Amino acid sequence: MSTLFLSDLHLTASRPATVALFERFMAGPARRAAEVYILGDLFEYWAGDDDLDDELNRRVIAAMRACSEHAALFFMRGNRDFLVGARFAAVSGAALVDDPLVKKLYGTPTLIMHGDTLCTGDTAYQAFRAQVRALQWQRDFLAIPLAERRRQIEALRARSEAEKRTKSMDIMDVDQGAVIAAMREHGCRRLIHGHTHRPAVHRFELDGAPAERWVLSDWDKRGSYLVVDESGLQSQPVDPDS
Repeated sequence: MSTLFLSDLHLTASRPATVALFERFMAGPARRAAEVYILGDLFEYWAGDDDLDDELNRRVIAAMRACSEHAALFFMRGNRDFLVGARFAAVSGAALVDDPLVKKLYGTPTLIMHGDTLCTGDTAYQAFRAQVRALQWQRDFLAIPLAERRRQIEALRARSEAEKRTKSMDIMDVDQGAVIAAMREHGCRRLIHGHTHRPAVHRFELDGAPAERWVLSDWDKRGSYLVVDESGLQSQPVDPDS
């Protein structure tokens, strides 16, 4: 049996092919795994757990619920779906996990993160993240009518995309110092994360010993996931015809 990791699908009704690919993944490879971890940004945005009746959200939740009857399903909030809560977990069959999470994968302690907290060079984003992750801010925001929440989120998304065009790619990528600090803090020499949309395997030395950082792929052009089992780690594409 294996453990699968995926992130940054950014599912939205405007990208029906990606939604269908996720459904195929959940009905195929995910059901044959022991565990499946979704490491954030499954949705383009999540306005709150009272948005469960949206057609897209119903489809995604149905696919997850069906998968959860075969494999243990876990969800880590990302920067686009940090408002996912207990009600979503209950209807989808996914257990919510903290970011960061340390898990022993087939004998190897592994640090698992969404990845946005490692982008310490983007100070404006880190300040925004701290604001919206505050419990009082979330309570106040979720008290706003759903339609207005959606409008505000769309406005924030538009502003964020405009700001990205003025930021260097290095600022929006993870900081190696932050990576090393996190791995030291949690006693791990392997890190798995998403967020940056820069899939790669980075191997380096940490305190005189080998270490590695696996960056998950986004699903902008094709779907893929990371397979971890007794034999090691390997990225796999999602077969559109599976």
